[in-house]
Order: sequence, then structure tokens, then C-alpha cells
Amino acid sequence: MSPRVWIADKMSERAVEVFRSHGIEVDYKPGLSLEEQINIAGDYDGIAVRSSTTLKDKLLDAAINVKVIGRAGIGVDNIDVATCSRRGTVVMNTPFGNTVTTAELAVAHIVAAARQIPQATASTRAGKWEKAKFMGMELTGKKAGVIGAGNIGSIVCDRLKGLHLSVFVYDPFISDERASAMGVTKVDTVAELAAMVDVLTIHVPLIDATRNLIDADVLKTMKKGSVLVNCARGGIVDEDALYDACKSGHLRAAALDVFEQEPARENKLFALDNITFTPHIGASSDEAQENVAVQIAEQMSGYLLTGSIKNAVNVPSLSEEEAAALAPFMGLASALGKFVGQVMRPGYDKVTIRLAGEVSKLNRVPMINAMLQGLLSQSMDEVNAVNVQVLAKERGIELEEVFTETAEHFSSLMQLIVEGDDGWRCVSGTVFDGENPRLVTVDECELELTPKGRLLFIENKDEPGAIADIATTLADSGINIGDFRLGRKAGKDKALALITIDSEPSADVISALESLKSVITVHHVNLEAM
Repeated sequence: MSPRVWIADKMSERAVEVFRSHGIEVDYKPGLSLEEQINIAGDYDGIAVRSSTTLKDKLLDAAINVKVIGRAGIGVDNIDVATCSRRGTVVMNTPFGNTVTTAELAVAHIVAAARQIPQATASTRAGKWEKAKFMGMELTGKKAGVIGAGNIGSIVCDRLKGLHLSVFVYDPFISDERASAMGVTKVDTVAELAAMVDVLTIHVPLIDATRNLIDADVLKTMKKGSVLVNCARGGIVDEDALYDACKSGHLRAAALDVFEQEPARENKLFALDNITFTPHIGASSDEAQENVAVQIAEQMSGYLLTGSIKNAVNVPSLSEEEAAALAPFMGLASALGKFVGQVMRPGYDKVTIRLAGEVSKLNRVPMINAMLQGLLSQSMDEVNAVNVQVLAKERGIELEEVFTETAEHFSSLMQLIVEGDDGWRCVSGTVFDGENPRLVTVDECELELTPKGRLLFIENKDEPGAIADIATTLADSGINIGDFRLGRKAGKDKALALITIDSEPSADVISALESLKSVITVHHVNLEAM
């Protein structure tokens, strides 16, 4: 029996053609009431949506036979991904179909805001001829700031360079080398970027770390007479603070395609003449809508007919046998990534993952993704085991995978090497007796430790009294030591210490350790953290 798919939202007719070309039955039924949707949801193997249909609660409960949900677009806010994951339902999106369209809208908003085109249009249409009133800002030679240099942000950077602006970027996930290749200059903080540019445009997702990212403090640091554009997500810009900045004239102009509350039928920002608006149309072009419709239909067809998974946003499926064999190695892989992610700041150029011995003969992709997810999840909220390689590629991170059938000294060895702005780090681990993971080397130093809980990773001068000073400082601070492992760097006067501790060290404890004459660096590592 052929799989059945329900297209629940308005979508290009090309999606119907693609499904049918693969022999899949498809019903195009957008615009149904919630009750009507609930009545038919259980009849389908797949549901394709855009943003109108919300697949949560009662509707998702009714979709008892659905194996795959496809979102023709990027955001999956209208889908309960956690529940889908628990139920084994694959959720897919189309992260590349509307990138150019959204980037072009942002650039259009920048030009329109700089030259007051919407306001001048309204004035002229009203029969006025107010040439003196609409004195614009020339963009050539100005500085543009781009927050987020992923799929969309990188295109915006390219287009702005074409308009002869100098482009500066805040994105902690791209390296200096990647920024140089893009022809932009990387900046360390949002505040620093805001203070130096004439135009600031936002291209990051709405997550806890980016909510109200542009607040009153950031707006105050922006140049007087500068322009702010948000075509990313509502909630990233504090709308109350933006109102004050635009009403006072501190900002020349702002342009919004997104709002904290949508649909935005009422908003106090609408009262200000120096802010222009569009109704969340970043992805709204004929080309983009056709692209995402075709892509989601192809992806869903592939999964329903062959089991292939592309652009899924929840964890991939594994057989019970694979999951059991991989379990101890998956935990170790995640721990290795988390360790490096907490002792090395973002800005990674290259990640090398080496699997040696028996572990190299298992299903490698889940382990590689678990290691990358552990690494990037320390500074990126939306990373998961499926999208992690895409996100790494977007950030210009080179991934090298090395597999060898034998491992020196161990039956299996996993190794993670990360190179970037912060230098170089290398950690290795193994699994003893098939179930006991161990960290066995850090930066060429041999030191065996169970990778779990809270650790202190300390680099110190290899000299008498160093260990005693560290232990005394922790004891005086009431921090109990569970394990203390040491390693020396051959031929160097540096040593490493890995210390298992029972409680979280305060900032004062870290400062006290850093002030010791023998201590070089101190990192608190929480291997339970995502």
C-alpha cells in the first residue's frame, strides 16, 4: 500500500507533483479547522506544513500513524519536536530553500531605511513634494555589522560588500580564517560590533541566548544616526528599548520583518515614522516558496520510500542492536566533545575525529555526530545529532575523519583534535570491559579518569608545591576532591591536573586558583551539561 501524505498548509503545487511522481498518495487540504484536522490526521503517514498548522497537543496526538513531518521552511516552532522524537516521528525542515530571499529582504530594508523610501513614497502619494525632509544616508564607505554569519548572514555579508560597505561580523562559531575567507572582520562581542557600525542587521535564531540580545544597553552603544534591521526572529530585539531609541532620535531608522507577537496587528512601534515594517515576508518569494515545497516533498518521499533522512531536526533512528553496541561509546564521544567545548573558546577551524580499533567497525556517524554535538552544544543551543554537521559546515569548520583498524595499547580508541583561534586541543578516550568509559590523554599527557560529573582542568608549572597549593586552596574553599589525576608534558616545564570535585566552584574559587603562582590556566568542566 502506498504511503499517504497530507499537505496541511498552502504550498506550491510542485510539491503535489513531486509526491505523485514517487508513487505517494497526496491530499492537498490546507485551511481546515482544528476539528477537521484532528478528524483526518490519523489517516496519513506524513504531514507537510508551513507555519499555519500547529502540530502540537491534540492534533499531534491524533496523528497516530504519522512517520514523518515536513516543514517547508526553516523554523519548526509550530511543531512539538520533543514529543515527535519520543514517538519516533522524524521532523524535517528545508534550511537552504529560502536563504537568498530572506537575505535579499534584509538588504532591501537596509537600503530603504537609509534612504527613507517608504516614508517618501507615502508623502509623495499624499501629494506632497518634501525633498528637503528626506535627506538619506549614503551607504558606500559605511560600516555594516552582521550578527550571525550562517546561511543567510553570509549571503547578506556578500551583498553588502557589493554595495561597498565594510562588513564586520559577530558570530562566535566562525573562525578568524573563515571570516578572512568571507572578506569580513570578526568582532568579539555584540556591544563592540554595535558601537562601531552604521548599520546593524540580525541573522540568528531565537533561542535563550539570543532573546533580547539587542537590549537597551546595546542600543545605547550604537552610533547616533545608525540603522537597525531585524529580519530574523521577533524577540531578539527588545521592542520597548527600540521604541525609546527611535523616538529619541538616537537611531536614524529601524526596519522589522518580525515581531515579538505575531501576527502584529497592533504595536506601539507603528506610531513612529522612522521605523518601517513588513509582515514576516522574509521567505515570501515565488522562487523560495517553490524551492522549499519541492525540497520538503523530495525529503519526505525519500524517508517514506527508502528510510533516507535529510535535514532532520531531531535525533536519527538506530536499531536496538546498534544502540546497545554504541551506548558506551556514544557517552564517551559526547564527553570528549563537551570537555573540549568547555576548555577551548569557539572559533574552530578544524576538527579531527579518529576512531581506532574495534570502535572503528561500528556505525560511525552517530559517534561522530555525538562528539561534534558535545563540542558545539557548549556555545550553541539549537545543535542536535542530526543538524550538527550542517551547522559545522556553515561555520567553515573543516571536519576530518580518520579510521584505523588497530589502536595502540587499547582495543578501541576515540580521539578528538580541535584547532582554532584558541590554539589546539587533543583528548582521547577508551571503553574498558565494554561498558566503562575512560579519558586517557589530554594534550599529549597520559592521565586516566572517568569522564563524568564536575572537573577542574588545570594547567600549571611543573614545580614543587603546585599540587599542595591547589589542594589547599580547594580545601580552604570547602570543595571536596573525589579524584586527582596528574600528567606531565614530555620535554616541557608544564603539567596538567584533572580533579573530580563534588560541587560547583564559585567564581571566587576559580580566581583563587588562578592567582596561585604555579597555575597557568583553570577551567571548570561540567560533563553533565548539554
